Amino acid sequence: MPKSWSHLFTLTIWMPLLLALLVACGVGVNGNPNGPAASTGSTVIKIATDYPVSGQDASAGKSAENGAHLAVDEANQNNFLPGYKFVFLPKNDAGTQGIPDPAIGQRNITDLMNDALVTGVVGPLNNSVAQSELPVANQAPIALISPSNTNNCLTQTTPDTECGGANNKISMYRPTGKVTYFRIATLDQFQGRALADFGFKTKGYKKAYVVDDAGTFGVDIANIFSTEWTKLGGTIPGHQSVPSTTTSYSSVLTQIATTNPDVIFFGGNDSTGGIKMRQQMVQIPGLKQTPVIGGDGMQTSNFAKTIGHDGGGPVFTSQASIDASKLDTAKDFIARYDAVYGATNLSSYSAGSYDCAKIILLSIRAVIQKGIPTPKDSTDTAQARVFRQAIIDAIQTIDYNGVSGHQSFDKNGDTTNRALTIKTIADDVNQGDGWTPIDIIKI
Repeated sequence: MPKSWSHLFTLTIWMPLLLALLVACGVGVNGNPNGPAASTGSTVIKIATDYPVSGQDASAGKSAENGAHLAVDEANQNNFLPGYKFVFLPKNDAGTQGIPDPAIGQRNITDLMNDALVTGVVGPLNNSVAQSELPVANQAPIALISPSNTNNCLTQTTPDTECGGANNKISMYRPTGKVTYFRIATLDQFQGRALADFGFKTKGYKKAYVVDDAGTFGVDIANIFSTEWTKLGGTIPGHQSVPSTTTSYSSVLTQIATTNPDVIFFGGNDSTGGIKMRQQMVQIPGLKQTPVIGGDGMQTSNFAKTIGHDGGGPVFTSQASIDASKLDTAKDFIARYDAVYGATNLSSYSAGSYDCAKIILLSIRAVIQKGIPTPKDSTDTAQARVFRQAIIDAIQTIDYNGVSGHQSFDKNGDTTNRALTIKTIADDVNQGDGWTPIDIIKI
């Protein structure tokens, strides 16, 4: 045997043994102890979203999905976690009626948790969908983190009149007793009160007629607004629940006009009556110039573009967070978003959804750096439970300065950064999300 062959034969014999020894010692062949060779887990990690990206809420849902997608794409482009590839997995919870469907949302979460490589979900957008998803995600367990859910009872037992006693749903939403759901949006109990304070104190309105869409979000925020309004000394000549399937508000608005209100408060979404009611107000004598106040469910680009400046009264809505356009920390994000999706497709929760995805990404990195391996593949359910729980634990203790402000969570998974932005329809409804911030309220 030639001498050179002898060296080659010796190298062939010992190289596998050397590599096995290095892996056993926890050292990757690339010298990175936290790289993929440090574990036997998959180098593919999936991050999902669940939003209504078709139908009546598509303008809000798709722009939120875009924000999370951008965060995942940037993580891959910037080699955020060397040796690993992130895969973006979007889901659509819009139903055949064109509105978010809780049953579809629940099915989406079930599908996602059955893929062991899915590590967390950004969303949902709507409270009613969250109600159906939370119990399933909690038992998986898998982290849900929403930029927009505001319903008090998802995480709280207060206010007592809404979430206490027989209305306490915490054991249903958390069957394991552990927190797996997080949100960076300010709760309705603060949003409804802030809207009442704005209308009564800032605008000087005294008489408010209240309408809601008979949905979870709409009823809750309308009741909280009403309670605060009367505490401030305002009067409420009437409160009606009008189903979201209503097409004509003529009789309702005619009745409201007889009470001569200073303002109408609408609890609900643009797609569940907000747009239709406001459009039809201009046809009712005595209501054409009457202002409308509503929660974040009405603050969509679709509402702004549809209503525009039609000669009717002003519209004021709330965003359940600080508007990113008012933050220096968001300037670069807005420019990057614009380059990929266009500034006209930026909405109230694009930046928040980006931050939710970033929080999951940061938590994944922290878990891997602790030496906890990813699941081997999409069927490795045992390790998925371990890895996902570790991510949930990391999210609970996150301390993150994001594009939408500082983010951390209390023991219930609620943001500690409680803030609201009051907006009105912009002069140019084709710029940004079509809304102009006029006041930021920190609570």
